[in-house]
Amino acid sequence: MTEELGYEQARDQLIEVVRELEAGGLSLEQSLALWEKGEHLAKLCERHLEGARERIEDALKSVEDETSDEG
Repeated sequence: MTEELGYEQARDQLIEVVRELEAGGLSLEQSLALWEKGEHLAKLCERHLEGARERIEDALKSVEDETSDEG
C-alpha cells in the first residue's frame, strides 16, 4: 500500500507517474488512473514534508528554550 511508502519511495513513484503521463500514448482511462495515483503520491509526499517541517520547528524551539534558560 502506498501509505506505507517513505518519502523517497513516494517521490520516485511520483516521478515515474509524471514520466508516463508526459510520454503519452495512454488511453483516457489509463491517464486518469495514473493522474489519481500521482495525486495520492503527491499528498503522501506533502504529509512527509510537513512532518519533517514540524520536527525541525520543534528542535529549533527546543534549542531556543535551552539558550534562553541559560541566560
